[in-house]
Amino acid sequence: MPNRERPAQPERYEASKEELLGFYQQMLLIRRFEERAGQLYGLGLIGGFCHLYIGQEAVAVGLQSALEAGKDSVITGYRDHGHMLAYGIDPKVIMAELTGRQAGISKGKGGSMHMFSVEHKFYGGHGIVGAQVSLGTGLAFKHKYEGDGGVCMAYFGDGAANQGQVYESLNMAELWKLPIIYVIENNQYAMGTSVARSSAEDQLYRRGESFRVPGIQVDGMDVLAVRGAAEEALAWVRAGKGPIVLELKTYRYRGHSMSDPAKYRTREEVQSVRDNSDPIEHAKKELEAMGVTEDALKEIEKEIRARVAEAADFAEQSPEPEGGELYTDVLVGQY
Repeated sequence: MPNRERPAQPERYEASKEELLGFYQQMLLIRRFEERAGQLYGLGLIGGFCHLYIGQEAVAVGLQSALEAGKDSVITGYRDHGHMLAYGIDPKVIMAELTGRQAGISKGKGGSMHMFSVEHKFYGGHGIVGAQVSLGTGLAFKHKYEGDGGVCMAYFGDGAANQGQVYESLNMAELWKLPIIYVIENNQYAMGTSVARSSAEDQLYRRGESFRVPGIQVDGMDVLAVRGAAEEALAWVRAGKGPIVLELKTYRYRGHSMSDPAKYRTREEVQSVRDNSDPIEHAKKELEAMGVTEDALKEIEKEIRARVAEAADFAEQSPEPEGGELYTDVLVGQY
């Protein structure tokens, strides 16, 4: 028996047909958006690094659908497009940012890895591996200090889970009982090395145990399982019991970034996950069982493709930043 209180094992969320349709639409939007981003990268319209979220859609949608927009904050690493879309941010300004345009959410200066929106309480998009964990702990401190009732959700990957600042953050968050959910998106390969080869303890939900931070392992390919875990984690944190770790077992279909040929795994492995565990196909089958017709699902697909095409057109037609934009937003104040 454990010698301290622990959160209950989460139950799979019982979504209404309308809720599951919403989750399906959000996941499909992320999938089609990322596919289009990959095409634009190939055409040279997106420069620098570009990390796609294809395959991991259920994580961001399932978790962030449980948050209170405008109250709770989100911070993540450089695979950030999907998290922004899941928080309801306009695809147009995200795509414009990817293509380095003035209309982008960071005025074209952040690009794929460094998007930011204080208005939406989305705090990046960070290129330094694991940096967002400590910054997220600071956001949680802010929520507690101001007593605003907000919770921070800080995402990081299985590779970042081996970074030292993660454990400094866990220790501090538990000492101060900060309202933060640490989300490990375990897509199995970090940059290109399997968890089994890089982590002595490959059950990553246990990583907080030495700091008395409880953890839960979740099927990250099932949006309703993810949402159920989000409900349990939020109840724990909002009750003032301190931080919690969620390990989401998920899988990315593409390479670590657009420049990664992903030779460290077989095509058969990737195809097997697509065939047996795809989060969008999983939700689609459940919707069909609820009575949603194939024609209705085709109409959703058509609408999503139109939104993504509109976002891409907007991005391509928007002007690039003026030269003077280099000198804005460098400092908070004028000196």
